Amino acid sequence: MDVEDEPPADEPLADWYARRARRRRAPGTRDAITLAPGPRRAAHLFQDAPRLVVEWDGHTWRPVGVAENYAEAYPLINRSPRPADPHPADTPAPLLRHGTGRHRKPDH
Repeated sequence: MDVEDEPPADEPLADWYARRARRRRAPGTRDAITLAPGPRRAAHLFQDAPRLVVEWDGHTWRPVGVAENYAEAYPLINRSPRPADPHPADTPAPLLRHGTGRHRKPDH
């Protein structure tokens, strides 16, 4: 255990544990590791390098898949669902109402 991970003597253990849990990576978090020779660094410079997509399970990184480049790895890393279109094509958008809001033009 690191010195930083030890609770101070005057801090309640529940507070320390909650603070420690907030710092930890959430299970299910994904990352893409550049599959290139040499140390892992400057992945943003090597956009065309193949990637190993891994997922954190709370204890270790587990491989999920391999992508040809960063563009293919991105959807595997960011799995958030696409938001629904607020205005489908067959529904007209609501009209703006008259008002005196900050960004409204005055009527005169």
